Amino acid sequence: MKNLQVSIDQHSGFCFGVVYAIEMAEEILEEQGYLYCLGDIVHNDEEVKRLTSKGLKIINHDELNSLTNEKVLIRAHGEPPSTYELSITNNLTLIDASCPVVLKLQNRIKNSFDKEEQIYIYGKHGHAEVIGLLGQTNNRAIVFQDISELDLPSMPRNITLYSQTTKSTDKFYEINQILSENGITVRTNDTICRQVSNRDKELRDFANRFDKIIFVSGTKSSNGKVLFNVCKEKNANTHFVSNSDEIASDWFDQNDTVGICGATSTPMWLMEQVRERILTF
Repeated sequence: MKNLQVSIDQHSGFCFGVVYAIEMAEEILEEQGYLYCLGDIVHNDEEVKRLTSKGLKIINHDELNSLTNEKVLIRAHGEPPSTYELSITNNLTLIDASCPVVLKLQNRIKNSFDKEEQIYIYGKHGHAEVIGLLGQTNNRAIVFQDISELDLPSMPRNITLYSQTTKSTDKFYEINQILSENGITVRTNDTICRQVSNRDKELRDFANRFDKIIFVSGTKSSNGKVLFNVCKEKNANTHFVSNSDEIASDWFDQNDTVGICGATSTPMWLMEQVRERILTF
């Protein structure tokens, strides 16, 4: 035994939007034994497995088209208007667990679009939240995940800038500055969720306090990738795992202090499982 001291970061784990969606799903699963969910309820394979074992049926938009007379959960990422229109045609009852922060952002983008503003969205191409945001503009807004994608000289001189809710605040303001320096007047809308962005600082402090860091996240989580890199910058001995089977005992030395943390889509039960595994070494 290596006599490891293992602690879980109490600020890590599900954000309130994910908690809300999962609680709604579990309530209906308890009542009716099954529930359709449009896309993965959360970007964490282990939590998705847990809920599918309780009767959650994950479907995509093609499958939604042929579904009628059923209840369908809208996850925290939100959906474009076309999904709500389809639900009326197909007589679907939508259980809307869209995160309130995302809904507010959708509304602001719709208002900007109605005023015919030139809308740019800093976000990940193809991400579920971004698809919902784009839908508020009839898919006319420009989405970019890196400033290098934009041809600055040919851009409009006046733009309205939004961000996917889980992006880095620092990066968002850096983009804003570059645009301004290139003669573009930017109407900036900081729409980044503070429950997510505040974890950046909290994790830096947490990563500094331990010999080794185990970061637990699903591989599909954008937020997980960002927060893992935050930890890695502060502590080079940071390892990324999706579940307890991926942990190797040779990562740890005798009497190491080990910190376990995760993304906003990482369930606490999974981090506890990782802790139990490490304590066997």
